[in-house]
Amino acid sequence: MGFRISPTTPAGKWLGFVTAVWVQAISGNNYTFSNYSDALKSLMALTQLQLNNLSVAKDVGKAFGLLAGLASDHLPVPVILLIGSIEGFVGYGVQWLVVSRRIQPLPYWAMCIFLCMGGNSTTWMNTAILVTCIRNFRKNRGPVSGILKGYVGLSTAIFTDLCSALFSDDPAKFLLMLAIIPFVICLAAIIFLREIPPSYTSAEENEETRYFGVINVIAVIIAIYLLAFDVSGTHGRLFSQVFAVILLILLASPLSIPIYLAIKNFIISNSESKTLDIERDVIEPLLVQENVAEVEKVTVEVKAEATMVKRKRPVIGEEHTIVEALRTVDFWILFVSFLCGVGTGLAVMNNMGQIGLALGYTDVSMFVSLTSIWGFFGRILSGSVSEYFIKRAGTPRPVWNAASQVLMAVGYILMAMAMAGSLYIGSIVVGICYGVRLAVTVPTASELFGLKYYGLIYNILILNLPLGSFLFSGLLAGFLYDAQATRTAGGGNTCIGAHCYRIVFVVMAIACIIGVGLDILLAIRTKKIYSKIYASKKSKKTSSASGSQ
Repeated sequence: MGFRISPTTPAGKWLGFVTAVWVQAISGNNYTFSNYSDALKSLMALTQLQLNNLSVAKDVGKAFGLLAGLASDHLPVPVILLIGSIEGFVGYGVQWLVVSRRIQPLPYWAMCIFLCMGGNSTTWMNTAILVTCIRNFRKNRGPVSGILKGYVGLSTAIFTDLCSALFSDDPAKFLLMLAIIPFVICLAAIIFLREIPPSYTSAEENEETRYFGVINVIAVIIAIYLLAFDVSGTHGRLFSQVFAVILLILLASPLSIPIYLAIKNFIISNSESKTLDIERDVIEPLLVQENVAEVEKVTVEVKAEATMVKRKRPVIGEEHTIVEALRTVDFWILFVSFLCGVGTGLAVMNNMGQIGLALGYTDVSMFVSLTSIWGFFGRILSGSVSEYFIKRAGTPRPVWNAASQVLMAVGYILMAMAMAGSLYIGSIVVGICYGVRLAVTVPTASELFGLKYYGLIYNILILNLPLGSFLFSGLLAGFLYDAQATRTAGGGNTCIGAHCYRIVFVVMAIACIIGVGLDILLAIRTKKIYSKIYASKKSKKTSSASGSQ
């Protein structure tokens, strides 16, 4: 028997998850606009409002993520990934041609289209990854969401630091990386990522938790490694090349899990001892029968209930169609609170280049990386912590969203005050809280409205990214900046001083306070469903413990 990894084996399942992690590690290119926005502004002689509207066009691409959500119910995962990779290759490839001056600057409307394509490409990648992985590991939705969204947060720092290490922050080469690397990584995921039946036993669930812990540790090491590179100042060419090699090794290290499982399976399958085979023959059918019996029982109950009423509207926690979810108050509370968090956070990321320049910083890549790295910590910790407190006390996930919005409001007030070092602190705070919002909202939506139509529900929530970008970045930040700015000789404009964004930060702090109130309301309304989840997990743990005695 040869040594190979089948997609249907545990090793294949985890190999698919590792490739999903890699896709997420390169799919945060939507947050890197600040790294090349100044080049676009000077090359195309844009005002700040025009530049901000370019960033809105990039984020509007996410509005078309509804197509990816619809496709997730009809197209296989490889096709969805292929669409995203090709679209990103074209969208960022054309931007590279313009910034590298290989072609003349395109008309403004054409640049909007290609930025929109680049932004939309990530929705196909993220939909394929999140829907598949949450279905494959549905007993560990919090850690899955935290890890995957955490690597999205790290991707900005990964791209920024690799470009800084290898190409001295050249915006043209940065865009070339955004075009080529995601395309290649998606091809690997196309081969290995498949939807596989989730774990059924408590032992399998515990094993998954251990492996997620390993990936979490690796991710934290990567984040600290990137942070150390950022804060250690300028580096020589050799040092930077060594840094890049070590970073790539760290990114590849999660492969140790599927390799370990494949070797373990190979040893067991080639063992001459029949003990394990006998145990599997006895135990596995009992587990299958148990789960089949549960499914049959639920099916009978559902059919019996269906004969009593024509169509009963589902309650929170049950499977919802798109229309049923949109008719609930809870969906719109979640939607608007999400807008208050991610919309304001995205406005900061899109304008980080101009915010830094206004406050007197000539190099803003540090702040872009800080937002990315601390966004990772917010994502990965909130996913695991929220899952832990559900299992421990039935704490509703929206509680963590409320806490993050309080902290985010404090961060905006600090940046409005423009004290020494406030931009460093603000970048860290906004990164953490933005990460929490993304990582916690993803599993929350699946728990409240089910997994059947999750791909489309997720992409409806993601509409908050282009909507928030338009409201807080395109309108609020763009208009207020231009009102304070002075015209430049080339036809653009510039603004220097703390006053340039002060009112913007105050308004966004108020939006976050509104979001806090909505999150608290949602936590109160969903307390019962999380109590049921807690009781179910506790009951399963108790029965598993008694069965092992």
